[in-house]
Amino acid sequence: MTHIAKARSFVADESGATAIEYGLIAGLVALVVLTGIQALGGVVQTLYQLAAALF
Repeated sequence: MTHIAKARSFVADESGATAIEYGLIAGLVALVVLTGIQALGGVVQTLYQLAAALF
């Protein structure tokens, strides 16, 4: 295989791009989950404190 053929094969190969895309999506989902947990953390803590005060 010549260098030109190897370069064309490398450029045409999209399997690495797919893995990178999945990694970016997983990172974005993790960021959204962590942001949601942080935003709701204070509310949940307040609810636990109110429930504990009842007993």
